[in-house]
Amino acid sequence: MYCSGFVPEDLTGKIVGGDIETQTDRVFQNLRAVLEAAGSSLDKVVKVTVFLADKRDFPGMNKVFGRYFPKDPPARSTVQVGLLVDARVEIELIAAV
Repeated sequence: MYCSGFVPEDLTGKIVGGDIETQTDRVFQNLRAVLEAAGSSLDKVVKVTVFLADKRDFPGMNKVFGRYFPKDPPARSTVQVGLLVDARVEIELIAAV
């Protein structure tokens, strides 16, 4: 399963404010919900790509990433980019179903 371009949106589609940890947590909550609805889970993620608006946000993002993948984390790439929305982070992933 390919999940691309998830940003920290709430249920109304608005970008949640706050720091990188709050935004990263929201993205992973949204990704987890989509994966579970498709019969998969975060345990089945094999590759994650993280897009950061500012590379200085890496430590905060990495802290949250570690909470969602505490054991045997998937392969990950992280790059700094200019995001097209008013968010600090965007995440895509690939998971087995």
